[in-house]
Amino acid sequence: MKIVIIGSVAAGTSVAAKARRNDESAEIIVYEAAEDISYSVCGMPYFLGGEVETIDELIPRDPQWFKKRFEIDIHTTHFVKAIHPDEKTIDVYNKAKGVSFRESFDKLILATGSYSLSPAPFNLKQHDNIFHVKSMDDTRAIDQYMKTTDVKNVTIVGSGFIGLEMTEQLAQKGLNVSIVELADQVFPKIDADMSVHLKKELITHGIDLYLGDKVTAIQGESKASVLTTKNGVELQTDMVILAVGVRPNTNLATNTSIQLGQTGAIKVNEFMETSVKDVFAVGDVAESFHRVTGKPIYHPLGSTANKMGRIAGDYITGGKLSFKGTLGTGIFRLFDLTIGYTGLSPSEAKAAGFDPVVVHNIKPAHAQYVGGKNMVIKAVADRETGRFLGAQIVGPQGVDKRIDVFATAISFEANAEELFDLDLAYAPPFSTTKDPVIYTGMVLENAREHLPLMTPEEVISKQKAGEHMQVVDVRSPKQYEKNHVDQAVNIPMPKLRNRLDELDKSLPTVVYCNKGVTSNTAQNVLRNNGFEDVYVLSGGNTNFHYYLDSLN
Repeated sequence: MKIVIIGSVAAGTSVAAKARRNDESAEIIVYEAAEDISYSVCGMPYFLGGEVETIDELIPRDPQWFKKRFEIDIHTTHFVKAIHPDEKTIDVYNKAKGVSFRESFDKLILATGSYSLSPAPFNLKQHDNIFHVKSMDDTRAIDQYMKTTDVKNVTIVGSGFIGLEMTEQLAQKGLNVSIVELADQVFPKIDADMSVHLKKELITHGIDLYLGDKVTAIQGESKASVLTTKNGVELQTDMVILAVGVRPNTNLATNTSIQLGQTGAIKVNEFMETSVKDVFAVGDVAESFHRVTGKPIYHPLGSTANKMGRIAGDYITGGKLSFKGTLGTGIFRLFDLTIGYTGLSPSEAKAAGFDPVVVHNIKPAHAQYVGGKNMVIKAVADRETGRFLGAQIVGPQGVDKRIDVFATAISFEANAEELFDLDLAYAPPFSTTKDPVIYTGMVLENAREHLPLMTPEEVISKQKAGEHMQVVDVRSPKQYEKNHVDQAVNIPMPKLRNRLDELDKSLPTVVYCNKGVTSNTAQNVLRNNGFEDVYVLSGGNTNFHYYLDSLN
């Protein structure tokens, strides 16, 4: 069997390695248009910022290593011009020798990855100080430019993963960094009331933000020197990083019968097979599907690409591995914060047909007496079944640990109440007696069953609509005077039982404290004294003002 793979980063090399582990007799050939293989795209910002000392650390393998270890032939600087699935051949151009040839295959794997977008008015060919961060050539070019040019002001266009990672790294390098983002929030992947924490972090570190804006004009001949935005801002710049997203590189599928999916990536089944027999697609070029909804999604990530490659390599050599879908899990660092997310957001859950219950949980990553700092968890479950659907977390500590537990729970279709049953590791330097994961499950299940929550957004919406309700602040008078929810009355928790006659049992009532723990006690007091329609303000006064900040 002759296996031909086009592309040799995360997915392509994973196909080759797994196929060889399963089958010593197969002929395995890989064609790569670039000079480098098996490199870490995700590590590029950290080399450019100086955390990674040498660029070679991002390229752990070369063709000779694969030849020696796996008897796999990887041909770099070989550009595949066309594929002919019906004939089982491909056209290859050897860039070094300047010659073309035709190659046959029994199994063909497309691992052609994705390409970075260059929205108007940007033209990388016209300006030599505008860059993508996608390939090793991009990374070398940026590194060389910064070494040979007096770069002081950098503009990052886009605030996704790469944009924010580059922002952090270049700011830590001492450069003045500005972000221009088309959306009205930083990192549009997460909800606005969570994104506000990223905005504050960026401002704290001196980053200039231009949200809800875009670059419309560029001044400068060979170098972009001034960027003009739609809102009339003029940004002096020495270097521009374009980080507005990627698209699947499906060029080779054009003019063939290979079907594209709803997302624009190549449609595949659970074994990475395309619509054409003996042709497979893996990595950023392939469409995925969501593990909860079953619907197609496009989620380009190195870990997913590696997994897809392993599955394809196994299947074509007689194995039984299959792709189970993705939750869209992601995580990154932004200065002193970590941001993680998995599963469905509340709006995505609603669009998928669920009735979402949403909670905001503000808890320390571990015991505060040994330095634990608060993280903000926003979680969602289905009201009818209790199924845990998703979470977003922002905080300086412990985010990675919790988001992975949440992702595992969703993968095995756990209910919110089952989070409480988890036997998680506890010691003061690592957790709290009620770990934030466990506490999230408790609050979700309570809210779903008999102790409902109301989000800040819902409270404000009802107040603006003139709905009759009463809001009770159960904190101390001093805390109340500092800031409070509009229209709230202050009845401290220790005095609540003796002042119930000041409240109207017939009205919907929202109680809140700083973060939600004391208000849960207040909710039980009111319910046990004949108040039937009682809600806790999700995340308390702290989260309420986070939400207000997100509106500005």
